[in-house]
Amino acid sequence: MSRKTPPADPVVTSELVKRHGLTGEEFKRIKEILGREPNFTELGIFSVMWSEHCSYKNSRKELKKFPTAGPNILVRAGEENAGVVDIGDGWAVAFKMESHNHPSAIEPFQGAATGVGGIIRDIFTMGARPEFCLNSLRFGPITERNSKSKIQNPNIAANRRLFTGVVSGIAHYGNCVGIPTIGGEIYFDESFERNPLINVFCLGVLRHERLARGTAEGAGNPVFYVGAETGRDGLAGAAFASRELTEQSREDRPAVQVGDPFKEKLLLEACLELLARDAVAGIQDMGAAGLTCSTCETASRAGSGIEIDLAKVPKREPGMTPYEIMLSESQERMLIIAKRGKENLVREIFEKWDVPCAQIGRVTDDGMMRVCNDGAIAAEIPATALAEEAPLYSREATKRLTVAGIDDPGYKKLRKIDDHEALRQLLRDPTIASKNWVYRQYDHTVRTGTLVKPGSDAVVFFVRYANKILAATTDCNSLYCALDPHEGGKIAVAEAARNLTCSGARPLAVTDCLNFGNPYKPENFWQLREAVEGVAEACRVFGTPVTGGNVSLYNESPAGVVDPTPTIGMVGLIDDEKHITTQWFKEAGDAIILVGTVAAVYDRRPEIELLGGSRYLKVCHGLKIGTAPRVELAQEIKVQNAVRDLIREGLVKSAHDCSEGGLAVALAECCFNPEKLFGAEIDCSHGPVGRSQRMSHSDVATVFFNESQSRIIVSVAPVDLEKMTSILRESGVPFEQLGKVAAAELCIRVNNETFRWQISDLYNDWWNAIRRAVESDTERIPSL
Repeated sequence: MSRKTPPADPVVTSELVKRHGLTGEEFKRIKEILGREPNFTELGIFSVMWSEHCSYKNSRKELKKFPTAGPNILVRAGEENAGVVDIGDGWAVAFKMESHNHPSAIEPFQGAATGVGGIIRDIFTMGARPEFCLNSLRFGPITERNSKSKIQNPNIAANRRLFTGVVSGIAHYGNCVGIPTIGGEIYFDESFERNPLINVFCLGVLRHERLARGTAEGAGNPVFYVGAETGRDGLAGAAFASRELTEQSREDRPAVQVGDPFKEKLLLEACLELLARDAVAGIQDMGAAGLTCSTCETASRAGSGIEIDLAKVPKREPGMTPYEIMLSESQERMLIIAKRGKENLVREIFEKWDVPCAQIGRVTDDGMMRVCNDGAIAAEIPATALAEEAPLYSREATKRLTVAGIDDPGYKKLRKIDDHEALRQLLRDPTIASKNWVYRQYDHTVRTGTLVKPGSDAVVFFVRYANKILAATTDCNSLYCALDPHEGGKIAVAEAARNLTCSGARPLAVTDCLNFGNPYKPENFWQLREAVEGVAEACRVFGTPVTGGNVSLYNESPAGVVDPTPTIGMVGLIDDEKHITTQWFKEAGDAIILVGTVAAVYDRRPEIELLGGSRYLKVCHGLKIGTAPRVELAQEIKVQNAVRDLIREGLVKSAHDCSEGGLAVALAECCFNPEKLFGAEIDCSHGPVGRSQRMSHSDVATVFFNESQSRIIVSVAPVDLEKMTSILRESGVPFEQLGKVAAAELCIRVNNETFRWQISDLYNDWWNAIRRAVESDTERIPSL
C-alpha cells in the first residue's frame, strides 16, 4: 500500500506547525521518529497526542509525586482509563474525575453535558456499571456582594448564563442516561469569570473477574468501531483545551462536542453485555483526540500495532478528510478489540441495541499505528511514540509574592459590621447557600440506591447487588490554594476525608482534577507544584492512594487566571448501615459537642489572623487576604479516628465538619434538617472556642467565622453524653461541650453578649439565595 498526500492537504510549514501548538524542537523530534517529514494528518495526530490535554507534558513529572500504590488498589493511576479499588467480597469500584472547562466556557450546556458523557464512558470501559455521578463546579459571582452598591458587576448576567447552562447540561445528560447525580460542590468567585471550572466524577461497580483493559492484544484480532457516527464536531478538542481562552475563543465552537445521552445509554448496555460474553480482548473510549487516541493508546499498552481503514468508519457527514476523521471528538463512540471468532457475536449484540457497529481494522505485531484511506496510507506512526514519548518538561517556578498574616494591610481596614447580620449575609452567599436549585434538577433517586440525599457532608449510596454502602465527596477550597497552594492541597484532602468520616465512612482512595493556569508562567507552575506536593503529603498520611484523575491547565482568560483548584474526589466504605450519619440535628435536648479545637490553641497565631482566607472576609469585607488556615495532619487523623469510633459505638446522632463560614455557619447548617428545623443554645464564653476575657468586635467575628481545620460538630443523646466524653478523653482529642439542640432559635453566647436568630429566617436566607439570583419572581419555587 502506498503513502500518498491527498491533494487537498496543505503543505506542512513552520507556521502550520506553530498553529498546531508544537514547538520547533518538538517538530524536529517528530521528524526523527518518522525518519521523514510528517504529512498534514500525521501533524494533526502528533499535535493532539502531544498536547497538554493528552500527554500531560508539563505536569507528568509532578504527578509522579502522588502515592499510587496500596493493598486495595487493583488498577493504578495511569495504567488505564480509571483507577480500580477493591471493596471486598470480590467486588471493586472504578472511579475517576475529569474536567470540561474550556468547552463549557464556550457552550455551557453541551460542554457540561459531554463532560458527563465522557466520564461515564471511562467507567464502563473498565467493565464497571456506572452507579452515580458527582461534580465540582466554579463560576463567577451570580449576585452583587453589596446590594446597596452603586457599582454593578457587569459580568453577573454572563456568569448566571454559564451557571444555569452548565447545570442544565449536567441534568439533561445524567437524567436521560439514567445515572443519578447525587452530590458535589459549587464555588463562586471573580477569578472564574469567563473561565468556569466543570469537574465531573463518576463511580461504577464491578466484579474483579470482569475487569476490562484498554489494550489491543492478539495480532490478527479484529478492531471494531461502535457507537455514533463520526462528524466534524469536537474537531481537535484536545488541542483547544491546551491553550488559554481569548476574545476569539468563541470561534472555536466547532471544537465543542455535541452529546446524545440516549445513544450513550444504548452504547453502555451493549458494551456491558458484550463484556459479559467474554468476547472482548480490549476496549477503549473515544474521548479526547477521538479515534487517534483510542487506537494508539490501546496498541501502546499492549506493545502491539494497529491498522484501521477510514473508509469503513461510520460517518454522518460526506467528504470528511483523514485529518478530520482522526481528530474528530464526536461523542458516544468506542473502540473494541474483539477476540477472533467473536465477530458475529459483536455484530449481533450491537444490532440488538441499535448501535452502529463496523469492523474497521485489525491488531498487528509491528508496533505501528497505521491509518489507511482509499487504498493509500494516510498516516503511519509508532504507537508508543504517540502515547508514551511526548516530551516532558519541568517549567520554571517562581513563588508568588504576597503579604501574608497580620502584616497584611487589609486587616487594618476592616470596617465594623453587625455580627448578627454577618451570619445571615454568609448564609445568603451562593457558595455557602443551599444548592437545592441545582440538585432539584438532577434525578438523584434513579437506580434507587441513594441513602443520603444531596445536602449533607457526603453522598451515601447502596449498591444492592454487591451489598456495599459507598460514600463519596468532592472538595477543594480555591481561595486557600490561592493564598497557600501547598496548605490548600493538604486541606482539600483532609476535608474530603472529614466529610466521609462525618458520614460514617472510612476513606479508601482519591481521584483528582488539577485546575491551574498557563504552566509557562512561573507563578502558575509554582502553584501547581506546591499544590501537588500538598495533596501528595496528605494522601500519604491518610493512606488514600491517588488512583488517577485529570490535569486541566491554561485556565486563563483576558480577565486573568483562575484561583488554583486541585479538586479531590474521595471514596469511602461504610461497613454497617447503622453507621450512616448525616449533618443535621435530630432531637431537641441533645448535647452538642465540638471535637477538635480552634487553631490558635496549638499554633498561637493572633486571633485576627485566624480569619485569613475565610468566607467572612470575602463576603462581608470583599477581601481575599491573609494566611490560609493550616491543617496539622496528625491532629486531623486523631479527630477523625475519634469521631469514627464514636459513630461505631452508636453514640453520634449527627456529625458535621466546620469549613467555609466557620463555627456559626456550621451550627446553622446542622439546624436545617430537611424533616424538621431545629435551633441550638450555644455558649462560647469559656474554653478554646471563645476567650475568658471580654472580646473586641473582631474577636467575636473570629469565634463565629474563623475556619480553623480539624473541627467536627457532633450531637449526642443526653443519656450517652458521659460515655462520649469519656471516650474522647481517652483518645486525647480536645473537645468542648457547646450546648444543646433547641427548638426554633439559634442562640450563641459570647461572654456577656448573646446573639439570637430565628431559625426560620436563617433557613429562608440559605434555602432561597441561589434561586433568587437566577429565577424571576414568577418562576420561583416557594420555600418549604
